[in-house]
Amino acid sequence: MKIQVCAKVNLGLNVVNKRSDGYHDLETVFYPVNLYDSIEIKESGRFAFHIDGDPIEGDPEKNLVVKAYRMIAAKHSLPEVDITLTKRIPVQAGMGGGSADCAFTIRLLNEQFHLGMSIEEMQRLAAGLGADCAFFIEACPAYAEGIGERLSPIPLDLSKYKMAVVKPPIAVSTREAFSGIRVRRPEKCCRDIVMQPVETWKEELKNDFEDSIFPLYPQLHHIKQRLYELGATYAAMSGSGSALFGLFEKEPDIENEFKDCKKWII
Repeated sequence: MKIQVCAKVNLGLNVVNKRSDGYHDLETVFYPVNLYDSIEIKESGRFAFHIDGDPIEGDPEKNLVVKAYRMIAAKHSLPEVDITLTKRIPVQAGMGGGSADCAFTIRLLNEQFHLGMSIEEMQRLAAGLGADCAFFIEACPAYAEGIGERLSPIPLDLSKYKMAVVKPPIAVSTREAFSGIRVRRPEKCCRDIVMQPVETWKEELKNDFEDSIFPLYPQLHHIKQRLYELGATYAAMSGSGSALFGLFEKEPDIENEFKDCKKWII
């Protein structure tokens, strides 16, 4: 069986508390976007994992797809399988590609091998592998708290907007993202702001990571400003970057913009 794997953007992101375990508590709104990886699982005589499409660095055994299979196989009777991951979601972009691959692997294994796991069980297992993995089990707009694992669905529909996504050749590490962060709780929660008209978001909706990352990588700030110059109603960095997105009432012409960057209109 084969499944399409969506990406996400963060509509606002506030770092509200530093925890005793070294993690940070966040408030953010996850929104799924139509930029896809794909995963195909076939029964096989031995386990194998292949990556097509865009390359991924690192040990394949440490890939979240493999970790998800190993975790489910330890709890359920699964055959050996051959898994092919086709990458299109940009890596180190703040768009949740690795987390999505993990969660959709759990979903596909549950469906393909009739494991009978509930949404709640799959979310719990996914959260054990990554902070925002649980979101992708349902992949519906949601307000997230904690480290991203506590989810509350919200009735948000941005389908009337065109989204431009721009990914420059910059990789932002988690350490860099948090190094200059200032923990704060905003006056108005991002959950409430996104239920207002999108026209109000520019002045009120904030990604706290921009304050720490833009001084390190001025190109990211320039991309955001250019999205507004091109007519975006709202623009922001997604997660801890380095992808940026803009919401437009009409499809923007970005063909000759953002040299050396990957870009999509969604």
